[in-house]
Order: sequence, then C-alpha cells, then structure tokens
Amino acid sequence: MNTRDPESVLYRAERRVLEIQTKLHRWANDDPHRRFDDVFSLVTDPGFLLIAWDRVAGNKGARSAGVDGQTAAFVRDRIGEDNFLAELRVQLKTRGFRPTPVKERMIPKRGSRKLHRLGIATVADRVVQASLKLVLEPIFEADFDPCSYGFRPNRRAHDAVFEMRHYATNSYEWVLEGDIEACFDEIPHPALMDRVRARVGDKRWSW
Repeated sequence: MNTRDPESVLYRAERRVLEIQTKLHRWANDDPHRRFDDVFSLVTDPGFLLIAWDRVAGNKGARSAGVDGQTAAFVRDRIGEDNFLAELRVQLKTRGFRPTPVKERMIPKRGSRKLHRLGIATVADRVVQASLKLVLEPIFEADFDPCSYGFRPNRRAHDAVFEMRHYATNSYEWVLEGDIEACFDEIPHPALMDRVRARVGDKRWSW
C-alpha cells in the first residue's frame, strides 16, 4: 500500500490513528489513575484494523502460517484485504471472534545451543493483537519510567548505552547487568493482568 499519497485510504487511516493515539497518551499521562472504558470500539475501528493489517502483512513473519495454513500473501491474493478485514470486524463486533491455538516451533536461541519455543499465531489473530496494541501502547507508555528502554517504541539498546555513558562520565562507577531466565514465560500473569485492569475498564474484553 502507498502510505505517502495523502489521498490513499491507508494514509488517512494512519493520520487518524496517530491523532487518537496522541490523545490517549495525553489523557493517560495527565491522569495516572484514569481508566479507559471504551477500547473495544477503537480496536474494531476500520482504520485501526487497516493499520494493524498493514503492519502484520509488512512484517518479516508474514510468510509464516498459523494452524490454519494461511499466510498474509494467501489472505491478500485469495481472500482480499477488504473482505478479510470486513469479516474480521463483523466477528469482533458480534463477539463471534475466537483466538485459535498457536502453532509451536522450537528454534535455536541466539548465541546459545538452547532452543526456545516460538508460537505462530494465525494472521487473523495477529491483526487483532496488532490493533489492540495500537490502542493500549499509548496508554501504558505513560506509565513507564524514562529509564526503561526494553521493548518500547522509538527506543533501542543504543539509547540505553548512551545513557549509561552519560552517567559513567558523571561520577557513576558501576553498571550492573541482570537477566531473568525465561522472563516472558515466568512472569506472573495474574499480577500483569491486574495492571491492565487498573488502566482499562472495558467490560467487552476479558482481561
């Protein structure tokens, strides 16, 4: 899709999504205790679903199929983007959408002989997850500390290195490195979901 043409549907959707994300972040930042009670309508919004599809289809994992055997290319060529998104939106709005089990693959862990489990979701599930991320990310970004760099938008390891270098030249003498083994596998989900519920009160999602 052409994102540079101001007349394109995708360009207009990107501008609208960005405007809404900016508002969500501002509201969350202005009131640390604010709960957002209507995220469902944004997740199912045609513009948010379109941007979510564009990101999923443009990701390097788009060539990987989930348990249904469908890749992004299959959806584009055999079903059609518009038909796919329209049907997905109907399923979400009518509460008929059900996530499917992920396809599991064991792949080598970088820099190690160990293997780690990779779950491959279906394209439909990935689009819904991406749309939900578009809504939740600006809200929870307001709650992170400035010194947090991991897995955040527009932040990378080089930024953390730059900050450490800055502190190292201002009398700090120690840098401590730690690692939580299998962090994403071992993180207590009830505690994590409690944090989500503190910010999101939309009853149409099962948090």
